[in-house]
Amino acid sequence: MHLSTIQHKIYEIRNQKVLLDFDLAELYEVETKRLNEAVKRNSDRFPERFMFRLTMEEWDSMRSQIATASNQSKRNTHITPFAFTEHGVTMLASVLRSKKAVETNILIVDAFIALKEFALNYVELSTKLKEIETAYSQQFKDVYDAINYLLQKDQLTIKQASRKRIGFKEN
Repeated sequence: MHLSTIQHKIYEIRNQKVLLDFDLAELYEVETKRLNEAVKRNSDRFPERFMFRLTMEEWDSMRSQIATASNQSKRNTHITPFAFTEHGVTMLASVLRSKKAVETNILIVDAFIALKEFALNYVELSTKLKEIETAYSQQFKDVYDAINYLLQKDQLTIKQASRKRIGFKEN
């Protein structure tokens, strides 16, 4: 399994990066029903900052955006999926004790870390670009002014050449 596969299953809901229960079940190679049963048996390990249930509005919005979510034909339509934060996914490793769960959990944590590093690099790059833009904006303004002056000068020259000359004329 590749990190990119996992990263495509990470969504941003309520300003948090989360994985949905059916995606986790697929990654852990268990049924969604079994994953949720294990979570419910250990509900004291999953406070709301680790796991929360989507509202119907959030779920409807997600289903319209992603193909996997809209293809949940077996899911009870009145029950929305659970969303697990990074810490909730880590806690799942203690609930699901299979070798596959541990291996998958390591990959999922790596995917979250890679996303955080990407976000940090993006912020740094954005900041540097803004610094460069402000530092060179005056120089670029001067260059653009000079180019505009030269373009206008050519237009003025053409206008003057087409005017009827007055004064001393050579034959």
